[in-house]
Amino acid sequence: MSCLRRSTIGTFAATALLGLASSAHAGTTLRAVMHSDLKILDPIWTTAYIVRNHGYMIYDTLFATDANGEIKPQMVGKYDVSPDQLTHTFTLRDGLVWHDGQPVTAEDCVASIKRWAVKDTSGQKLMTFVAAIEAKDEKTFALQLREPTGLVLLALGKPSSNVPFMMPKRVAETDANTQISDFVGSGPFIFKKDEWRPGHVVVYVKFDKYKPSNGAPSATTRWPSTPC
Repeated sequence: MSCLRRSTIGTFAATALLGLASSAHAGTTLRAVMHSDLKILDPIWTTAYIVRNHGYMIYDTLFATDANGEIKPQMVGKYDVSPDQLTHTFTLRDGLVWHDGQPVTAEDCVASIKRWAVKDTSGQKLMTFVAAIEAKDEKTFALQLREPTGLVLLALGKPSSNVPFMMPKRVAETDANTQISDFVGSGPFIFKKDEWRPGHVVVYVKFDKYKPSNGAPSATTRWPSTPC
């Protein structure tokens, strides 16, 4: 299976493609042969690496892990922990939008975390500590714990399946055991489902309203939207 990307600096999480993506320039079409066929499109429904890689193309994450194993904020602009370590508060960065132009909200993130936690083992374990998770306003949500745990960032920022990708609330409310059919994300690429031919080609185009986090790109942390 080949992957066609009509874009600039975006990349798969797969490390073999990082150098290729970072050397591209605006308007470049990148082609790559993947290790397996992309047959499933829901990165929460399966742990297959090819689907995880597909997820990194079209979705963003609250946190991500860099090449040194350090967890860095991505969609999150502000993160606070109460003195008793029981309340974790997350505020989204300004200007985050979905591929359909709608703003990313805290409710989207709450619904996404809940769906992901049903399928992922780290998410399942994390939720045993969680008393409540709720949106406080349009950009802020809080995770209330029953007891302190170091799993919060480790689970939300982990780089492998299942990755807690953020999806619109309407999509994230799909039963975790049912595959999604709406592939709107807020990541650097838009998936062209109408051009997808399983076993042959997957097409992504650059999302020009994507707002990457600050800092140099590293592993699954995001990258600048201009040529480097």
